[in-house]
Amino acid sequence: MTHTAKYTGPFDEPKNKHELRDLQTRGLIWTVNHAFAGSSFYRKRFQEAGIIPDHIRSTDDIDKLPFTTADDLRKDYPFPLLSVPYDSIVRIHSSSGTTGKRKILSYTAQDIEDWTAFFSRCYRMAGVGPGDRVQIAVGYGLWTAGAGFQAACERAGAMAIPVGPGNLEMQCQFLVDLRPNVLCCTSSMALLLGEEINRRGIRDRVNIKTIIQGSERCSESMRKTILALFGAEHIHDIVGMTELYGPGTGIDCPYHTGIHYWADYFILEIIDPDTLNPVREGGIGEMVVTTLRKEGAPLIRYRTRDLTRTISEKCPCGSVFPMHDRIMGRSDDMIIFRGVNIYPGQIDEILSEVEEISSEYSIELERRDGKDFMLIKVERNPARTGNDRETEDTIRQQIKQNIMVATDVKVVDYGSLPRSERKSKRIFDRRWLP
Repeated sequence: MTHTAKYTGPFDEPKNKHELRDLQTRGLIWTVNHAFAGSSFYRKRFQEAGIIPDHIRSTDDIDKLPFTTADDLRKDYPFPLLSVPYDSIVRIHSSSGTTGKRKILSYTAQDIEDWTAFFSRCYRMAGVGPGDRVQIAVGYGLWTAGAGFQAACERAGAMAIPVGPGNLEMQCQFLVDLRPNVLCCTSSMALLLGEEINRRGIRDRVNIKTIIQGSERCSESMRKTILALFGAEHIHDIVGMTELYGPGTGIDCPYHTGIHYWADYFILEIIDPDTLNPVREGGIGEMVVTTLRKEGAPLIRYRTRDLTRTISEKCPCGSVFPMHDRIMGRSDDMIIFRGVNIYPGQIDEILSEVEEISSEYSIELERRDGKDFMLIKVERNPARTGNDRETEDTIRQQIKQNIMVATDVKVVDYGSLPRSERKSKRIFDRRWLP
């Protein structure tokens, strides 16, 4: 069976919700036909569900389609979900994953073009364009981050400074010598670099005004700390994942009311991860995405495991693109502690309200004599003076009141918890170690 022709729908940004809805309908119908014709995986999955492409006539029919998961990508290794001939693939990217084989995604030339086009919107929405200098401190290689950030930066007309992660000596040298005004990195790297320029006494020679960060959750406390360390004006949260092209599928505008996502490239659903039913309007649930133009490895109702909610209020910026909230964690990151389901983001929010501590923390879980114990370590805020014991008691009480579990809390010196140039590891579960 031959694969379908290239997507021929409109490529201009939609001007209103009607145009956006029409574009989504065209894209969904095209994607279903394209995947059914070109992918043996999707064809088998549709047949098992009793679905043929003619059953999908509008976006209202999307719930007839079966879900796709990360396990499907691993089982279909090494070219999962491939829906075009091999000679149409011009690049692959991969995510590391935590178990089993890597998730490899295939890209056609049009996929790369589309990714660069919508990613450049992120820069423009953050006010970045010609005349700006962008220090890109994210991973290059198999990861989508470096290639995506650089190509989109160049498309937006700004100067790309592709330093990559780590190497604080070079980072600091370029911050001073090249005077970039935009920094792209993880929040952990932003914190590490911000602390470093202050330690070296070069902050007044650094010109960072805008920070675009992603790949991990960032608490309000950490956000304030990073802004203060750099003397920056804005932190923009950028979202994305390798399966869905890579980073750049959405970003918050300068009003910071939510993440504008590019609904002309994918449909977003929010479901209950247990029942798989849609959550109520504005309810927190798992993101499910369906691509509308992706040729190489289209996604159909892909369960991302990321938790967020849609935001129905209109943004003051006037963008036609809808919004979802910041990523609040992952459904598979949930901690079960003494029978209580806890998401790290819940602890994050509580700690962000305690002014006597800084933004860094760790959660250590152990089992002794058949019982679970949790120790939360928090760093002392060097800008404030307070009684550590009182701070520990306050945090314990807030966690008990809001999450209904008893924990131990210990205040430690600022800078004593580990820092990372990529994503900081904050949960250490040793309950099952021998």
